[in-house]
Amino acid sequence: MSMRPDLSPAFTPPEAGDTLRRIAEALERLAPAPPPLPDFAVTDAFVWQASTGALQPVAKVNRVDLSLLRGIDRVRDTLGENTRRFALGLPANNALLWGARGMGKSSLVKAVHAAINEDLAERPGFARLKLIEIHREDIESLPGLMALVRAAAFRFLVFCDDLSFDANDTSYKSLKAVLEGGIEGRPDNVLFYATSNRRHMLPRDMMENERSTAINPGEAVEEKVSLSDRFGLWLGFHRCSQDEYLDMVRGYARHFGIEAPIETIERDALEWATTRGSRSGRTAWQYIQDLAGRLGKAIST
Repeated sequence: MSMRPDLSPAFTPPEAGDTLRRIAEALERLAPAPPPLPDFAVTDAFVWQASTGALQPVAKVNRVDLSLLRGIDRVRDTLGENTRRFALGLPANNALLWGARGMGKSSLVKAVHAAINEDLAERPGFARLKLIEIHREDIESLPGLMALVRAAAFRFLVFCDDLSFDANDTSYKSLKAVLEGGIEGRPDNVLFYATSNRRHMLPRDMMENERSTAINPGEAVEEKVSLSDRFGLWLGFHRCSQDEYLDMVRGYARHFGIEAPIETIERDALEWATTRGSRSGRTAWQYIQDLAGRLGKAIST
């Protein structure tokens, strides 16, 4: 008598097939629908929503005119030329803007983006450059964003403001892989700009702890600081002098048509900076907002 196993397909009652079909349809209804591909032509700026994997259009970007950014001429020109080359499809570098708070790092990125689009708007065949902001806490989702824009017909500046990492934070490894080290690498149509108060984006005590506790301190620190090496441009921002600060204040006052004696404006601006313990572009802007409010003058960026 043959003991071969029965290899014929098992009989499935019709009721079981209907049940399985209903389960599959229910699961499809419960599963979130993939986010629609954004219409990149509707606007020039977007915010990456990591929780949904979608890009939120920004109708009006909060920025100032490039001409109002004073005391940073060298970094302004360097970043502008790098961005212009990228917008034209030429080789360009990722950029890290680091240094003193309030000196216009993020303002420069947004102003350069607008200026490049304006300058090249009439160039035949030019597709407007898109700006995408990704929040610091969403850096680990950067590969998903890269996959979304990789095949798009536009070029993108992906921008992260105030980028830094804490001692136990390992998300910087995701950023390293995306910028240069991953198997796919950064898409040709993407450039990454970041601002940070720290040149290496890591706290000093974290660096010192690595030196004191690692078996090979040199290699441990090198692993941490190598992130900044992924940025071809390091653009430093330093505290401004009193003359540069007053030049910023005068520039804002002229631009917005604020009518007041210049001697009074300068004296009050210096007192304003003294009460805050700093001179910077942000301090100058805050003073101008206060002055315009006291004079009943509406201003708009």
